[in-house]
Amino acid sequence: MTTTLKHEFHRVPMAGMGVRPNAKAKVVGVLLLLAALAAIYWVMLETGALTTVTNKAALSEWIDQLGYWGPVGIIGLMITAIVLSPIPSAPIAMVAGAVYGSLWGTVIVVIGAEAGALIAFAIARSLGYDVIHRWRRVRPVLNWLGKDRSQGGLMLVIFASRLVPFISFDAVSYAAGLTPIAFWRFVVATLAGVIPTAYLITAFGGLLMASESGVVTGLLILVSGITLLPIVAKLLLARRRGRKSVFQQ
Repeated sequence: MTTTLKHEFHRVPMAGMGVRPNAKAKVVGVLLLLAALAAIYWVMLETGALTTVTNKAALSEWIDQLGYWGPVGIIGLMITAIVLSPIPSAPIAMVAGAVYGSLWGTVIVVIGAEAGALIAFAIARSLGYDVIHRWRRVRPVLNWLGKDRSQGGLMLVIFASRLVPFISFDAVSYAAGLTPIAFWRFVVATLAGVIPTAYLITAFGGLLMASESGVVTGLLILVSGITLLPIVAKLLLARRRGRKSVFQQ
C-alpha cells in the first residue's frame, strides 16, 4: 500500500501547486503578447513616432532635444526596435554614432541591442520553449541541441549570425529562445557578435546618414566578411585535419 501511494505521488503531477503554467496558458500568453506588441506598433504609427525613428535627420534632432537623456532614448529605441521586429534598428545606430561619436555611440548601441536581444530571448524561452518541446517530432532535435557539443555549435551560429546584415537580429534572438542553448552562452555570443557591427555603423555614423542604403549595405558586408573570415578558416582547417586523420587510419 505504501509503495503504491509513493508511486502515485511521483507519477501524478502536482497540479495544485501551480508552479508552472500549462501549455494552454502559455499559448494565451503568446497571443496577449502579440496583441500588445501590435498595439504598441499601431500607436507609434498613428502618433508619427515610427516616422521619426525611420527618418535619420528627424531622429537626430529628437535625440538632441533630449539632452542628457539622449543615450537613454537611444537605448530604449534599440530595445523597442528589436522586440518589435518591423522597426529598423540601423537608423538608430547611425544617429548614435553621429551624435555621440564612435566610442560612446558603440557603447550605447551595444547596451540597447544586448538588452533587446535578451528580452526577446526571455520572451521566447518563457512562453514558447515548453510548448514546442511538447511536439514529439521536435523533441529529439531539441534534446540533441542540448548536448555540450551542440551548445558550442549553437553559440557559434548565433555569433556568426550577428555579423551578417541579411540575417534578422530580432528573429535570431527569438529563435534562440526556442532552443536549449544556455542563457550565458547566448549573452556572450550576442555581445561578441554585435560589437564589430555596432562599431562600424557608429564609427561612420555621419557618413552613413548622408549615404545611400547601398553604401551602408556594402560596408556591412565588408565588416561581416572580415570578421567571419577567421571562423571560415577554422572550419576549413578542422575539415582538412579530419580528412588527414581518415587517410592515416
